[in-house]
Amino acid sequence: MSLPPEAAAPMRADIAIVGAGMAGASLAAEIGGAARVLLIEAEARPGYHSTGRSAAFWSETYGGPAVQPLTSASGPWLTERGFLHARGALHVAQDEAGQAALDAMAQEFAGRVRLDPVDRAGLEALVPGLRAGWDVGLAEPTCRDIDVAGLHAFYLAAARRSGTVLMCDAEVMAIGRAGAGWRIETRAGAVEASLVVNAAGAWASPVAKLAGASGIAIAPHRRTIVQLAVDPLADPAMPLVMDAAGRFYFKPEAGGRLWLSPHDETPVPPQDVASEELDVALAIDRLEQVVDWHVMRRERAWAGLRSFAPDRAPVYGFDGKVPGFFWFAGQGGFGIQTAPAAAMLGAALLLGRAAPEMVRTIDSERYSPARFG
Repeated sequence: MSLPPEAAAPMRADIAIVGAGMAGASLAAEIGGAARVLLIEAEARPGYHSTGRSAAFWSETYGGPAVQPLTSASGPWLTERGFLHARGALHVAQDEAGQAALDAMAQEFAGRVRLDPVDRAGLEALVPGLRAGWDVGLAEPTCRDIDVAGLHAFYLAAARRSGTVLMCDAEVMAIGRAGAGWRIETRAGAVEASLVVNAAGAWASPVAKLAGASGIAIAPHRRTIVQLAVDPLADPAMPLVMDAAGRFYFKPEAGGRLWLSPHDETPVPPQDVASEELDVALAIDRLEQVVDWHVMRRERAWAGLRSFAPDRAPVYGFDGKVPGFFWFAGQGGFGIQTAPAAAMLGAALLLGRAAPEMVRTIDSERYSPARFG
């Protein structure tokens, strides 16, 4: 790509991080003043895609056993800084398949996450209007709401104070070698850096391809959320309600509104994704099979991208094919709730330093790119 004369001189950094969503911003903040960092963001503002479209909850069971250590380690940090707020979660089951899912969950997280059995009477107390047939559940009292926007802003501000430069409207067009380092061509100009970090979320695989790195398939999936006005108004004290069989979840929002998802995971190319009417209708239909509330109107709907590696665990570490290329991707729908621990672990791996006490017992090898051969 040819650059105009005034942009010909590249910006220089020790570490160029591609992506300024929660992953890139948290890693930049955690690196602090240990290196000159440049955050490269394709959009006009950071957090436009997955970070800005989160369902905003912190759950130790969400993402499964491979993710739980990162979530649990992040909890105290998030609590101390005021980013978590009381909510609680309720995993409900309708039939034998649902009961089997509850049993499997209880077994998977035994001794690691508190899960309390709830009978029909307890379910009715927590979710008024629950229809017949939803007779068993597991309560996850540690679940919290998370202030996504506040956390992202915190990390961006911390990164800026440590000298990180944010470069927006800078879609990456090419990545190539420049001596022992890298030259990155973007729509906003060229960048030269010793190390490249791939924190590009749904675009992680295309970015890796540009650099000639390993072909780890980070696959984006669409997830739909719809905000509803319901009668009766959603009780603000109601927990996050999740179907054990993975067909829906919903939680109350301000003004008695309800946030609802059909728990969809539709494979899509990386893009500025939007909700589909069929998914919205499916979500509402599933809600009406669970509770006897009246849906008065749909107020808004949106979709975000959840990006997974083949084994659905995140990918943190240096690429095995090309030197100086670091993966920080594949964080599915759990990148917000794991951000503090992931950033600490990622910074330690990237800089070759000891991991902080908070994450020292987490096995980083289970997230290594090397696991894909």
